[in-house]
Amino acid sequence: MNQQESSIATHLSKVPQITALFWITKIFATTFGETGGDAVSMSLNLGYLISTFIFAAIFIALLFFQISSKSYRPYLYWFTIIASTTVGTTLADFVDRSLGIGYVGGSSLLLGLVCLSLFSWYKVEGSISPHTVNYPRAEIFYWLTITFSQTLGTALGDWSADTMGLGYSGGIILFVGLILMILALYKFTHVSRTLLFWSAFVLTRPLGAVVGDFLDKPIASGGLDLSRFTASAVILIAILLCIYFSNKTTVKKA
Repeated sequence: MNQQESSIATHLSKVPQITALFWITKIFATTFGETGGDAVSMSLNLGYLISTFIFAAIFIALLFFQISSKSYRPYLYWFTIIASTTVGTTLADFVDRSLGIGYVGGSSLLLGLVCLSLFSWYKVEGSISPHTVNYPRAEIFYWLTITFSQTLGTALGDWSADTMGLGYSGGIILFVGLILMILALYKFTHVSRTLLFWSAFVLTRPLGAVVGDFLDKPIASGGLDLSRFTASAVILIAILLCIYFSNKTTVKKA
């Protein structure tokens, strides 16, 4: 692809450019998904299933507008990501805890769904690159994969902190280390950039999950026992600032 074609593809894409600020925003969004999801399901005592229906309705509404949009709209895109990560939180908790299949069973099931989504996407479209998301069919596969990956990430975060006994701080160290390993592969090898993107996309979710749990879980459980609503509000402000500066940088480059 020459420079002109690359510029056209970037312009037509319905997703943001993959920059450092993209990943920072993604981690904030996944952390918000954990604290926000727990705030509704636990603090408001609505339970995992009802909370999942609430967040799923919000996600579907935002997804409709996202797919209907003719171009990349940063606030719409990121609020759709936030909705997917909150529904992923409550859905994973429902699958792992309420259905009683445990973190290992839930993680295995969701990993299979992520792989199935990516495989189906590749068979139909011939590519699973985020840079090709510029028309409805590819975008549906993109968001389906994202939703499964967000749900998987929650289950992986809980599995590492609880079943593996790493605790929240140990989970943070584990997933930061794995993400740094992916960064090293990106910098120093020729491993598929698409493979690295989806690996990082999945791993930023459990990182956000354990960070969110670390912020709002009781001190006796290894958390900081902060208010879920306060933590969610602060993280949301951070997300909005990231979107603002990312959009400002994009406009300047254009």
